[in-house]
Amino acid sequence: MPLFTSRKQQQNIKVSFQDDMLLVEHPDSKQQVFPLAFFPALRDANEDERNDWTQTANGIRWNKLGFDLSI
Repeated sequence: MPLFTSRKQQQNIKVSFQDDMLLVEHPDSKQQVFPLAFFPALRDANEDERNDWTQTANGIRWNKLGFDLSI
């Protein structure tokens, strides 16, 4: 079972991918789980594209994909 995790310095959330799911963990240990079927750009992205993300005021931006997710 592959598990890809990306952590950026000074960010409050943790983003990881497990099987066909996107997991977002908040500092208070709350976790949001999204099926990648909802986000074809993320589903079809390679590991490098998935790891290039930035936390924004409203959510997450995957820079290389030009994809934003409000959380």
